[in-house]
Amino acid sequence: MIRKLFLPVLGFAGFVFAVAVVIQGSAPIKAAPAVSEPAKAAFAQFVAGAGLIEAQSENIAIGTPVPGVVMEVAVTPGSNVKKGDLLFRLDDRTLKAELALQESQLPVGRAQLLRLENKPDAGSVPAPVARVEDARVAVRLSQEQLKRLEKSDASSVTSGELDNAKLAVAAAQAKLNIVLADEAAWRDDIKVAKAQIAQVQARVDATKVALSLLEIRAPISGQVLQVKVRAGEFAPAGALSTPLVTLGSVEKLHVRVDIDENDAWRIAEGARARANARGNAGLAVELRFERIEPLVVPKRSLTGDATERVDTRVLQVIFSFERGEKPLYVGQQMDVTIEVK
Repeated sequence: MIRKLFLPVLGFAGFVFAVAVVIQGSAPIKAAPAVSEPAKAAFAQFVAGAGLIEAQSENIAIGTPVPGVVMEVAVTPGSNVKKGDLLFRLDDRTLKAELALQESQLPVGRAQLLRLENKPDAGSVPAPVARVEDARVAVRLSQEQLKRLEKSDASSVTSGELDNAKLAVAAAQAKLNIVLADEAAWRDDIKVAKAQIAQVQARVDATKVALSLLEIRAPISGQVLQVKVRAGEFAPAGALSTPLVTLGSVEKLHVRVDIDENDAWRIAEGARARANARGNAGLAVELRFERIEPLVVPKRSLTGDATERVDTRVLQVIFSFERGEKPLYVGQQMDVTIEVK
């Protein structure tokens, strides 16, 4: 008897279980409560867009014009810097050694120039110039002596005296020519010495410029937003996907809002806007219109929304707000609503 009833009872129990499973599976699923309340529109007519907070100066990606090993990093994220403050410094030992060698050559060149000029004091005349003046005086005296003899009575002047006077003039002129040649060579030597000093000085100046390129300094006053370089690391030159240092002015923050090109025509100059922080609808700021960037560009700032289109083009509208004590940071995404007519 029990064996005969076992199979029907078992089948009926399976049927009841299947019905219960179907009923339970078809029951409507209750929606999970939102992690945070969505932001409410601040205007009756509006266009919504995703905004990205950036520095007032825009985010400045600091790089290095020359590659090298980093010897010192002088800032940390959050540091406030003034224009010209040191951010980081590359290895400069080789250039400093070259600079010391070049600067040591300058006193030698100046001493050689002073010796060539042969001026014991500021009021004295160099010896080559003095010799030229002496030779010219000797030529004038000999010529005057010859003229006196030629004007004298022929009976009182012998032919020998006249010949000697002529020879004296020729000898004085020859000596003057020699002294003038020596003076010309002396002046050429001075020019060469000055040119050598100028060349060494130019090398010194060039080395100082090269040294200054190894010291990467802040181009503006602002705040260091990110530091991605450490002492001992190699810093490559050129544009990098991750900047070595990111800097920006954060006294006032900007919000760069991407507006779909289909809604771009609805945005007007001076439009009012409001931004809400993601995850906290109560954290809202009133935005001030700054400008519309006239070039429509491909969308690059992605929000992560599953329904987001990535093959669209956007008009970028720039707004600003005073940061104050609000916990808002550069790079943070905001939900922005812009009033339209």
